[in-house]
Amino acid sequence: MTDHQYPQPTPIGDWNRLLEGRVAVVTGGGTGIGGAISRLFAQHGAIVEIIDIDATVAGEAVADIEAAGGKARAHIADCRDWEQLQAAAEAIFVDHPYVQVLVNNVGDFRPLERFRKSSPESWKAMYDINFFSTVASTKCFLESMIAGGGGSIVNVHSVEGMRGYPGDPIYGAMKAASAKFSTDLALSMGRNGIRVNGIGPDLTQTPQVDYISTSVGYEHLWEAWAPIGRLGWPEDQARVALFLASDLSAYVTGHNIPVDGGTKAGAGWFFSPNEERFTNRPKGL
Repeated sequence: MTDHQYPQPTPIGDWNRLLEGRVAVVTGGGTGIGGAISRLFAQHGAIVEIIDIDATVAGEAVADIEAAGGKARAHIADCRDWEQLQAAAEAIFVDHPYVQVLVNNVGDFRPLERFRKSSPESWKAMYDINFFSTVASTKCFLESMIAGGGGSIVNVHSVEGMRGYPGDPIYGAMKAASAKFSTDLALSMGRNGIRVNGIGPDLTQTPQVDYISTSVGYEHLWEAWAPIGRLGWPEDQARVALFLASDLSAYVTGHNIPVDGGTKAGAGWFFSPNEERFTNRPKGL
């Protein structure tokens, strides 16, 4: 009979420093969900490499991290541009040839184009920012992760890729593609020590989606809009990303977790005759 080795889970060590010494790349890591992820990862000991198109927010994130005693660096690049992504990756590899964590956070629902008024140009725009950016970034860093002995990839997509989305089926399809990419890549890369998972945010206050200003006068309805009873914050997403990036989830791969306050489980989108539109926050049906 063949003898088998059964490796045990890696001990967690310091629960306050779950990513100690690991190099973590966060695309769109300057603000919003990406900014919260960058800051929380640094708090847990990661060396954070931010790739962002906006030099101002990237610089602010680095300054915040360094002021708190963490380590971070910014690389200004458009993740829709293959050559710019490659250049950012090469700059990171100069000091850190092996990356242990990759968070693909770049994405946007704007400009919102209803399908009947959409065009090939708008379809490509949704593809570039919501799917190409994830695939291209993964391709840039995957070999480094394998060579370094493994790691974790976290793809931030949207709950709209996990349920029906009436607003823009192209956007929803790109988010669904990112979720499926996460699952499929997890299967092919697991034996290389790479875990891949996704998170699907909803109802989260960010510079992209300002739920606070659009909910003035209806704040009391959050108990109806989200089963968990409140608005979500970038930190809610960052904590799940930390779990998936760290050894806390060492036996978790190929999954897409809705971080949505329960909206996917509860219902999602409603058609409001009063407003003559679909809404995920009905103010009177």
